[in-house]
Amino acid sequence: MRTRQPAYLWSALLAVALLVVGTGCGNRPGSAAPRGTGPEPAASADARAAEAEKSALAAYAGYLAAVRKAELTGDPLDPQLRKYLADPLLTRVRLTIRDAKEHGAMRTGKLVSNPTVTAVDLDSDPATVSIQDCIDATGYRLVYKKDKKVVPGSASGRHLATATATRYPDGRWLINVGASHEDQPC
Repeated sequence: MRTRQPAYLWSALLAVALLVVGTGCGNRPGSAAPRGTGPEPAASADARAAEAEKSALAAYAGYLAAVRKAELTGDPLDPQLRKYLADPLLTRVRLTIRDAKEHGAMRTGKLVSNPTVTAVDLDSDPATVSIQDCIDATGYRLVYKKDKKVVPGSASGRHLATATATRYPDGRWLINVGASHEDQPC
């Protein structure tokens, strides 16, 4: 199956191309442009934004995978959750998984995701990346563990989801805010 390349990939490739072309320019033939003598070049800012997008989308993909695994096994303390999530979302996800487990339920099936970056703010403290996703949960079901019957009222379809990735002091991008907008189909 052929997939469409995410916008951040094209942004990153453009930024790298601009950096490669721009490194040979200087004040005279054969010289390098002086560093640190003015505002940050646009290509460098674009490369930083592209790297932030790439890191944030990787954290988001890791978050979805970790949640799916933790929901399947019913383990709210799965260490992969802490690898990709931060509070307040981490606590909310853990409570949801724990509640399902206490009621004898678990998630099964496939969750389809198609995220895009909607904003990058590297000037905020901490830096953030906003993500929007069209989640297809038609094949992702909450079922009773004992008989695999679907939990009544738990069916879902395609809907909008939003998340925020934040860069923490240790350099990691973690998903700390997330919302499922099931009233907004996509």
